[in-house]
Amino acid sequence: MTTEAQDQSAPLVAVASADAVLRHPEAGEHLLTDIERARAKRFRHESGRTDFTAGHVLVRLCAARLLGVPAVEVVLAQECPDCGLADHGKPYLPDHPGVHVSLSHTRGVVAAGAGYQPVGVDVELAARSGSLRAVARRVLAPAELALVEAAPEPNRAFLRQWVRKESLIKIGRATLDTLGQVDLSALPLDVPPGAPLHSRHEDLYLLDWTDPEHGVAVAAVSSAPPRIVELAAAG
Repeated sequence: MTTEAQDQSAPLVAVASADAVLRHPEAGEHLLTDIERARAKRFRHESGRTDFTAGHVLVRLCAARLLGVPAVEVVLAQECPDCGLADHGKPYLPDHPGVHVSLSHTRGVVAAGAGYQPVGVDVELAARSGSLRAVARRVLAPAELALVEAAPEPNRAFLRQWVRKESLIKIGRATLDTLGQVDLSALPLDVPPGAPLHSRHEDLYLLDWTDPEHGVAVAAVSSAPPRIVELAAAG
């Protein structure tokens, strides 16, 4: 992927296969905390463990690039606002409270972001089993639902709105219960492979793209224009 902007204060966003992330010269389970290692061990399948580990490594790589430090110096923590437990919930950097981070993973592909403004990132496989539209009426505003149902590929159109809304949840602009009140119908649904689509929603900058190499739909959102960077090992 190519850099989309030169503003060094912009949030950094990266997407890569889980395997490529774990081939990065700075990658390794040594970066994880004891809590993260314990969580990784709880996955029943190796693929889930790999995706989890890669996502937690990639977010460190993003933060390290932003801060100009080695990834090993980036400590990642999580805290659930509902139960207070530290083994899930919103990720943050306890040593860098001014830096915001976000991560997401789907089968074999991970995404992450880091910035001096809140940043939300979501990635989902473009080809999903079952109908994604089963939850459309719960999470789409009426105008969005009409556009999705009229689209040539309704499932793909819904997926585009879904990754956008998930990214909004991650910056605290929505919750699962309020997604239907967030109307993104003014944004285009067709995001063909190639250059990312830049758009605005209220005071937020959205970056959407379809990654044909990994077969995923991606969305990133922040109050500053996100910047795509390549952080995973080649190949």
